[in-house]
Amino acid sequence: MSNIFDALQRAELENSGSEGPTLALASELLQAAEQKLRDSVTIVEQPADNAFDTDPAAPLEDLEHYPVLPVSLSDDSRLVSLGKEGSLGAEKFRFLAVRLRQLRHSRPLKKILITSSIPQEGKSTVAANLACTLARRKPQKTLLLEGDLRRPNIISQFGLGKLPGLCEWLSGESQSINIYRLESLGVWILPAGSTPQNPLELMQSGKLSPLMEQLEAWFDWIVIDSPPVLPLADTSLWSRLADGILLVTRRGTTEKQQLQRGLEAIDKSKLLGALVNSSANAAHSDYYQRYTSSTADPVKE
Repeated sequence: MSNIFDALQRAELENSGSEGPTLALASELLQAAEQKLRDSVTIVEQPADNAFDTDPAAPLEDLEHYPVLPVSLSDDSRLVSLGKEGSLGAEKFRFLAVRLRQLRHSRPLKKILITSSIPQEGKSTVAANLACTLARRKPQKTLLLEGDLRRPNIISQFGLGKLPGLCEWLSGESQSINIYRLESLGVWILPAGSTPQNPLELMQSGKLSPLMEQLEAWFDWIVIDSPPVLPLADTSLWSRLADGILLVTRRGTTEKQQLQRGLEAIDKSKLLGALVNSSANAAHSDYYQRYTSSTADPVKE
């Protein structure tokens, strides 16, 4: 721009017969500067290697444009938050959701990691039920993230088939984030996708952290179903990205030593608590059934 100013100044001072060549020089400089400006704009507009297809500051309403999938629950479904809202299990998840909302008043809490000490403790079922329960609070938006890349089973609980998901995006096979909206549930899901041969290396590719920042800008709650703490290292990566951790145990399955080792492997500053699965208190259950039944029926004079 300083070259343009100098040329125009010289053109004004040299009005005595040499005006033509001076203005020609100014015109040349102007054209060169404009070309340089166009080149710089082209460079700025080139996307970075790790850029997302979607603007991270995009409105939440844009999430409505993701594919919608119908949910089909089996007769033996353990998703008590869907279709069994009057059960004691569904009430427990509502209470858990209330406690998590209360904790948000004192600490940042958006990304909830659900894990367990060993397999077969019900962490995936807990994650799915919690996400469905949190999604009932409108207009907050909830994402269920299938972070167990080794043995994913959340999408099967909703009656969904094989879908491209997190693995395809991390590996570069898919250019867009494979998010789906579950019909009528108010829940979005990011499935694991095809099981990779090297899940830990895939998670360490450098794309997972920016992805979580992107998702955090879109959603009010992110429920992450991760692999068990023992003996895998995958959960340590997820725990660094999470705001809080819930440890799931199963009555009659988890041994005391395994639970102790699982607690030792979790960052204590992020541990929100432990959930005991399959712990049925008969007296409590009977009281709850009698209480809900009496409140549901009209009072008779």
